[in-house]
Amino acid sequence: MLELHCHTTFSDGTLTPTELVAEAVKRGVRVLAITDHDTCGGWQEAIAAAETYRPNYDLTIVPGLELSTIHLGRSLHILGFYPDPKALDGPLLERAAGRWRRAQRMVEVLDSLGYAIEMPELPSGAVPGRPHIAQALVDAGHVESVNDAFRALLGDGKPAHVPYEPFSAEEGIQLLRQCGAVPVWAHAFLFKGGRIGNILKVLVAAGLMGLEVYHPGHSVSDQRQLREWCDQFGLIATGGSDYHGPRNKHVAGDRSGLNRFELPTDLLLPIQKAAAQLKAQ
Repeated sequence: MLELHCHTTFSDGTLTPTELVAEAVKRGVRVLAITDHDTCGGWQEAIAAAETYRPNYDLTIVPGLELSTIHLGRSLHILGFYPDPKALDGPLLERAAGRWRRAQRMVEVLDSLGYAIEMPELPSGAVPGRPHIAQALVDAGHVESVNDAFRALLGDGKPAHVPYEPFSAEEGIQLLRQCGAVPVWAHAFLFKGGRIGNILKVLVAAGLMGLEVYHPGHSVSDQRQLREWCDQFGLIATGGSDYHGPRNKHVAGDRSGLNRFELPTDLLLPIQKAAAQLKAQ
């Protein structure tokens, strides 16, 4: 079975890479992508952890990330698989710095509104996001839950919401391709900034290579439409549970268990082929 969208403590997941690997083995996963937000920091730990299960259990770790971009003024996330970490290092440092600036600005806005908080400590190489701020609000006693924090203060258009620093989806796609990574639009039907079909044409023209068809936020009809678009535009179909850990305290909304879709490992082959072609260019 295959999981191509998972997070660790290097972004807003609650499991370390080692713990995530253990959970993947427990759930029968054979291919596991590490796709933390705007960082490659968890790869090596995950790869080392997977080695400890061999030869009794063969788990393939797919290096990846989930890049934060903006399109039509709204957040749009792009998964990238098999990037060259050396080529990505500089750009990701700037993206990470932007995330820290954004987090600090949210802390300042919250303080001005009477919601003083302290940012939680994160592992070296990890990047902050709104879920960390939401949990800090819970820990400070200002709200009862992460969902409450998003509904009242941190959600789009709410008093303490601070947008990402400008970095367009087209720029993100081009960056990933330049670094040898296969760019895939994550959870497209969660994007609320416009008509998906129209936006897809723009992203394909920019070099998009895949769509995340299987995601907890996609209905069966959404999956069907996404598969049709994959056929129409010649895109790779991927999927994953967007796993952030059991009973995740950081992420608003329901998060289902690891390996919920039981996707076949054959889905990895087109990604590997596309990555090889990019690196040969």
